[in-house]
Amino acid sequence: MKKKPISIRNIADQLKISVTTVSFVLNGKAKEKHISEALTQKVLDYAKWINYKPNQIAQSLRTGKSKILVFMVEDISNSFFSKVARIFEDLAYEKGYKVIFCSNENDDKKSKELIELFNFRQVDGFIIVPSPGIRDTIDSLVKDNIPVVLLDRFFEDLDCNSVVVDNARASYDATLHLINNKFKNIGFVTTASSQTQMNDRLSGYEKAISEHGLKSNILQIPYNQIFKVNDYIKEFVNNHVDLDALFFATNYLTKSGLQFFKEQNSTLLNDLGIVAFDDNDMFKIYPISISCVAQPTMEMGTKIMELLLPLLQKKDVKDVKERTQKIILKTKLIIRESSLMK
Repeated sequence: MKKKPISIRNIADQLKISVTTVSFVLNGKAKEKHISEALTQKVLDYAKWINYKPNQIAQSLRTGKSKILVFMVEDISNSFFSKVARIFEDLAYEKGYKVIFCSNENDDKKSKELIELFNFRQVDGFIIVPSPGIRDTIDSLVKDNIPVVLLDRFFEDLDCNSVVVDNARASYDATLHLINNKFKNIGFVTTASSQTQMNDRLSGYEKAISEHGLKSNILQIPYNQIFKVNDYIKEFVNNHVDLDALFFATNYLTKSGLQFFKEQNSTLLNDLGIVAFDDNDMFKIYPISISCVAQPTMEMGTKIMELLLPLLQKKDVKDVKERTQKIILKTKLIIRESSLMK
């Protein structure tokens, strides 16, 4: 038979004091409630001796705080998202919060189900990399005074805190780098998406190409066809034999492109200029190291906490509504062998 957990009533009965007194002591309010140091120490010593563990559910109902945050990303195995999540986890732990991680796979149905589940479980706040169609779901959280910070992307018409990078500028600078290294037929490999970060990466590429009188070569892969990305890249390269460079809009697209080069035509890695959006540890040690746009993961994790913490500490999120911010951070172009003049 499972042993029944010890409650504060058990402690009160054993020490022959009130349940209220025990509760005040265990919740750090002994001094505030003028409970003597001797009695406070007696309760703490006994709780330690019996290895008392507070009932987290009861505690959250009593305080209205679960001390749990949800960090929802597109894919937690993606190196960019996992790095930001790991940084944020440490920052949250320092502030007394635990973090639950989950992936929505950029799928609206899954996003909504996960948000509904965790909101029902009364988590204290959300960090969300939103899928395309959950604008109203996020809006409902904000209106219900649930602390929310969006990461990587946002909704143009939604008043919600967010932390993103300057995707348009980053993409423009990366494309300009290739142009300055004498590449003239630069292909841009991206996903067919209406989301802000992907639109901005595309617009940055197009601006640089247009300003220098070059022809744009764009491959937009439907998100529900990502599993066929190698086939799309193969067809694109075969249909654009004059390409001398490729700019991949995400690191997973880059990895698929590199896999295609290795399996189908290894000389392409030497012949083409290559830039990836997002860094990856493997890019540094590839036979030809891969140039990339690196996002500031440490700064992003820190800024998320800076936005979220005031919301968590306020009884009413509307109290800090005037402080709603969209933080836009700079990226860094890391130049390696793959984008140098051939």
